[in-house]
Amino acid sequence: MQLDQRSSDLLNEIIKNPGLKSTDLESKYTLNRRQVKYSFDKINNWLKTKNLPKIERTKQGLFMVDSVVTSTLLDTEQEYSDDNILSDWEREDILLILLLSKQEELSLIHFTSTLDVSKNTVLSDLKKVQERLDPYHSEITYTRREGYELEGKEFSVRKLLINTVHRMMERSNGAWRIFEWAELNKEEMNTFHNKIHSIEQTLQLKFTDEKIESMPYVLSLILRRIKQRHFIDPFYIHYQELMDTKEWKATEEILENQPHVPMEERLFITLHLLTANVYWSQDLTEETIPELLHSLEEVLHQFEKSSCIYLHNKEQLLHRLMLHVKPAYYRVKYKLTEMNEWHHTVSEEFQELHHLVKQSTGPLETLIGEAIPDSETAYLTMLIGGWLTKQGDSIHDKIKALVVCPQGVSVSRLLLGELKDLFPELVFLNALSVRDFRKYELDYDVVFSPVFLQTDAKLFLVSKVLNPSEKQRLRQQVMSELHGYTPEHLSVEHIMDIIKKHTDISHSDALAQELERYLHQDVRPMAPDPSIDRKPHLYEIVSGDRVKLLPQVDSWEKAVKEASEPLVEDNSITENYVNAILSQSADPYIVLGNRIAIPHAKPEEGVHNLSISFLRLDQSVTFDADHEVQFIFIIAALDKHHHLQALRQIMRLSQNSKDIKVIEKAVSKEEIQTVLQQYALHE
Repeated sequence: MQLDQRSSDLLNEIIKNPGLKSTDLESKYTLNRRQVKYSFDKINNWLKTKNLPKIERTKQGLFMVDSVVTSTLLDTEQEYSDDNILSDWEREDILLILLLSKQEELSLIHFTSTLDVSKNTVLSDLKKVQERLDPYHSEITYTRREGYELEGKEFSVRKLLINTVHRMMERSNGAWRIFEWAELNKEEMNTFHNKIHSIEQTLQLKFTDEKIESMPYVLSLILRRIKQRHFIDPFYIHYQELMDTKEWKATEEILENQPHVPMEERLFITLHLLTANVYWSQDLTEETIPELLHSLEEVLHQFEKSSCIYLHNKEQLLHRLMLHVKPAYYRVKYKLTEMNEWHHTVSEEFQELHHLVKQSTGPLETLIGEAIPDSETAYLTMLIGGWLTKQGDSIHDKIKALVVCPQGVSVSRLLLGELKDLFPELVFLNALSVRDFRKYELDYDVVFSPVFLQTDAKLFLVSKVLNPSEKQRLRQQVMSELHGYTPEHLSVEHIMDIIKKHTDISHSDALAQELERYLHQDVRPMAPDPSIDRKPHLYEIVSGDRVKLLPQVDSWEKAVKEASEPLVEDNSITENYVNAILSQSADPYIVLGNRIAIPHAKPEEGVHNLSISFLRLDQSVTFDADHEVQFIFIIAALDKHHHLQALRQIMRLSQNSKDIKVIEKAVSKEEIQTVLQQYALHE
């Protein structure tokens, strides 16, 4: 009798991890209770054929494995593996190992005899293997002279090799299967194993158990391919960055008896050592990446701000994170993240936390010069989540909020920034459009929006731009509904009356303004962080040569083209950006109050420089049946942040009918710019 792969995996799991319950197996292998029971019925029948005691299960779901079963199966691991039926996925892995470690001509007969399956099954498996090769831009080829072999850039083939070895090592008896089917040399494997332990001393670190086990197999197969003259092509790499590391010296130790290995190959092995996960290291920092620790500190700082959680013992957490981030730095920078695929999705418990961690990784992405994939941020989430649990904090204890605004991305972010300042105790997850809100999957407790929305969460209706009195009222309302109290409101007028009774006031207005700022400081925007790049004022971006005054235009499309012309002429935007605006300008949300419109598109549509132009028409142009537009600001943003101050000033202008009247009657560009300058004075 043979044991199927699922049953084999479950048996191997409870032998190597005593104390597991059936619910643990259901969760890990995505099985239901009936499937687990069915597999253990098969396992017990298989044990019976081996004259071994069957596995019992307690009422609590614990598995009771007789010591005779454990010792027998561990002692006869190789024979036990021979009784397993290979799954489709395992057969594909074996075909990959055979192709990657090829030392002779490989034919269909070779494959059918090795896998003990039919010719048609092998052909079907080869098609599936090819699908797995596509992301590596490699393919299986066949010639009568060479048989079956892999073709592709060797750098990609190496990534495939390492990924395949790691995946197979995770399965029961995976190491034995690689050793047998790749026909590895036991003496060479022992030599590599000893060298890796020596390397740990050289590097003053300890690799994870998985890396210790897999490295001899990876190194042996890489050296075989090098001897067969499958060389790495010269690849984009900072040679000095790698050659200055201790891992380079360790590579020289590994290759001490291999003098003819080319430079690129030595660099690749160095990179393999640098990307290997470790669980202990003597040094927290490396001279080769001096900015890494600072970037990671910035990540934690941003996480604390966005999550409203203070991290205790941050130095210890930084040390743990550095153990992961240093290898991740090289994996991401040199596009080797496929080697470290995150096989499990982030648990439901950590979904919101993962979202906040991803939002905080900007400093690391800037340092590396690449976006950090989920496979890496998921692991950061697990580490930070475990740390929060240890210190007794949870993101679930925080009130999570969304900002939903139909006015477009820029307006949503502007409102988000103001609400973050107003409610520092809330965790703001995202600023969304109404359409994205309807598809949003993370948990949230509060929604702020200028429009009514169908939601089970608490909904607070807000203005697109909040003046100080609106902020004060909103804070009182939110605190009352969420916490059952209203922050006490102190009247400046009443305080001024009390002061006047007891003393003479020489500068009454100035004192009243100072008291207003002090008493309501919790609703004022936070002071700008000097470490953050400065955001320019509206008048600084809308220079005189970017202002146009026209009597009228025939259509809305013509108005957009006229307004965009100064930015096209000074090469701040391309014609493609103008076309992108026109393709989406039917959206009524770009129209603000007082006949002001803010047409814009995505930066990647053709923005070269942060820029804004302004067009004033003497006669309004029809935008749609409900809107007339007379004043157009074309906004060309380079990123999500630097245009927000200018946008905030446009929003304030749209609420000021007096200033709009001045702009409408202005006879020169200078008069218009004078009005715009006033908005910088009141920031």
